[in-house]
Amino acid sequence: MASPAPVRYALVGAGVSALSLVLLQALLAQRLERAQIAQMGPEVAFNLRLGELALERLPPAALSRLSGLPLRVGELPPTGGDGRLAVQAERLQQALCRQLSHCPPVLPAAGDPRGVWVALLSPLEPVWLFAPMRSPQRWPLDPLLLGLALLGGSVSASLLFLWVEVQRPLQRLEQALSQVGLAARPAPLAAQGTGAVRRLTGRFNAMVQRLDQTERERETMLAGIAHDLKSPITRLRLRLGLARPDPADLQRSEADLDALERITAQFLLFAGGVDAEPPVEVPLEQLLAELSAAIDPCELQLDLEPMQRWVQPTALGRAVGNLLDNALSHGQRPLRLLLRPGLPEGEGFRIAVWDCGAGIAPDQWGQALMPFQRLDRARGGLGHCGLGLAIAARVAAAHGGGLEAQRSEQGFAVVLQGRSLQPAA
Repeated sequence: MASPAPVRYALVGAGVSALSLVLLQALLAQRLERAQIAQMGPEVAFNLRLGELALERLPPAALSRLSGLPLRVGELPPTGGDGRLAVQAERLQQALCRQLSHCPPVLPAAGDPRGVWVALLSPLEPVWLFAPMRSPQRWPLDPLLLGLALLGGSVSASLLFLWVEVQRPLQRLEQALSQVGLAARPAPLAAQGTGAVRRLTGRFNAMVQRLDQTERERETMLAGIAHDLKSPITRLRLRLGLARPDPADLQRSEADLDALERITAQFLLFAGGVDAEPPVEVPLEQLLAELSAAIDPCELQLDLEPMQRWVQPTALGRAVGNLLDNALSHGQRPLRLLLRPGLPEGEGFRIAVWDCGAGIAPDQWGQALMPFQRLDRARGGLGHCGLGLAIAARVAAAHGGGLEAQRSEQGFAVVLQGRSLQPAA
């Protein structure tokens, strides 16, 4: 069974405090050891010089009794296996070598008191001087070190808590929020983090569920309207074919039916036909050339740069078809269809439809991109329901881009920007 979050972070803080205390104690012991060697070096060197001069006239026992120096006569004194003491003995020897004309042997002593044996230059027999040496380890612990270790553990546990329980869940929530409104709906987030973050995540999940339900209802409504319109359109076309109406009335009726079919197709596309289409790698210049094949070459000029991209060809074709249809219906001819690379390099593309008219006013561009919104001069056109630019903008967003307007002295253009999609697995 997993430990509660406070217990886990308390254990982490305790572990960091213990590790910090060990490191600080080791650093302090090292500094104390160096300070002790630096202090002992001159003192031991002085005693060695004094003892070596006195041994020329006095025996070791008399010298020890008169001077109080702890001396030992013999080949090798008893030594211990304390590794730390051996290191201190080696460092003391290095300090003595720098202060004396020779390097005397220094051996760690065995037993108590703790210290080292230093060899004197004796004319007759080996003589050793005992130098006591304190242990660098301090016990009980220094209150300052203990406080610093506890502070380090508390700060580390607090930072880890803020990162794991607050920052990381908020980053996931931010990434999910950036996906809201795009083609791929964000998946519900797991409830993680502090209580406030969990409540915020729960409200986000509830919002996503409401948006998803609203979107499904909207798609069902639009698809139902378009589906219901198909049957009466088919029956009307059949009756017109069987009857013998006036040619003018027949032409107007056919035009009305074509407009109804166009509106129905636009409804079906806007209702969600873009998201389900898998991406395919296609030559964009050939796709655009096929789309514009039905338009008179005198009315449309092609300027297409060859490139391969992963796109949704049906959705992209309908979007570009809407742009061409809008330009033919509301712009001034001739038109110009351009295809250029875009950013990122090797993946992006830019499709621009130019006409020679004044185009959409800048203050009306936002309205023109809204679904079911038609500008005044577009009202009354056959088959226009205010979804052309909205569909194109939706297709551009599905391809990681957008729709923008451009103006120049030559006219007005609607530019569809996008990039290659990931191939279907």
